[in-house]
Amino acid sequence: MAEEKSLGRKLLSFFIEEETTHTQTQTTTTPTQEGTPPKVEVQQTVAVQNSAGTGVVDKKFVDHFVQLIENSNLKGPDYFEYMQALKSLAGLGLPEDKQYQAAWASFKAMGGITDVTVLSTTANQYVGILDADRQNFLKDVESAITQKVGGLKNDLKATQDENEAIAKQIIELQNRINTNSEKITKITSDISEQSAKITANKSNYEITYSSFVEQIKGDIAKIQQYLS
Repeated sequence: MAEEKSLGRKLLSFFIEEETTHTQTQTTTTPTQEGTPPKVEVQQTVAVQNSAGTGVVDKKFVDHFVQLIENSNLKGPDYFEYMQALKSLAGLGLPEDKQYQAAWASFKAMGGITDVTVLSTTANQYVGILDADRQNFLKDVESAITQKVGGLKNDLKATQDENEAIAKQIIELQNRINTNSEKITKITSDISEQSAKITANKSNYEITYSSFVEQIKGDIAKIQQYLS
């Protein structure tokens, strides 16, 4: 890829424009000093389906990939210069095959390249660069899951285990309460029964006592009456 001062900006524009059929964009133009092209900022949200559900093309990752490709800039004209030439023909109303052929003619004139395989070769090199970055990113994701999500899972398991232990204790305590309630009922019954027996025995004692005392007092009275 030919090195240009505005390479990063071209790459960013290239990828954003490629997604226009599926993208909602908001463009803001910032005034600058006279003679300087205005700065254009594009905010992008693209909804796409993935294995986890609905995701978005994140602007920070777009910037990351653009910077990655810019830092991995291949020397000489390549896939990106060809695609830019192709894009410049988009508004001419040519059939798609004619656009690709015209862009190839323009690309050959620009770089003196006649082997068409250079396009797919350099494109695959960029794919390889992105794939390598993806592998590193996925390793970081797994590490984050292990450190953060894994720690949360451990906390979850510990809390669940604690709840199970508490539930068992509650069952044990409830069983003890039930056992004690039965014991209380029996003891209460025994108290009533024993109290009734003791009260009856006391009454019998008092009656028997009174009978003996009355008998003796009666005998005393008769002795005094008949023998005095």
